[in-house]
Amino acid sequence: MHLTPDNKFKKLVVIGDRVLIQPARGNERTNSGLYLPPGVQEKEKVQQGYVIKTGPGYAIPMPGDDEPWKQEEDQVKYIPLQTREGDIAIFLLSGATEVQYQGEKYFIVPQSAILMLEREEEI
Repeated sequence: MHLTPDNKFKKLVVIGDRVLIQPARGNERTNSGLYLPPGVQEKEKVQQGYVIKTGPGYAIPMPGDDEPWKQEEDQVKYIPLQTREGDIAIFLLSGATEVQYQGEKYFIVPQSAILMLEREEEI
């Protein structure tokens, strides 16, 4: 089951280094055979799910310029995340926050709680 963002998530903005993940069902297996055994999932230490949206990354504040002739720019730049929409993520549940959105369960996970990603190869 490969999910892609649709209009349902258009209004959601994920902040900073966080990732919105839809949990996979217990016995789902990816095309390459990656899956979490039921014993691991029952202990709820590690979960697997589909990356729906990502934040812009790690914020790096930029020093302000006092020169009035310069055009005003955003004062924050971002280091992008490794995680991309459509990836399958294996993440630590202890670092995740469970949320309900339009009747479905999702996790908001900081990138630091993601252990591994599976990504379809780009052509």
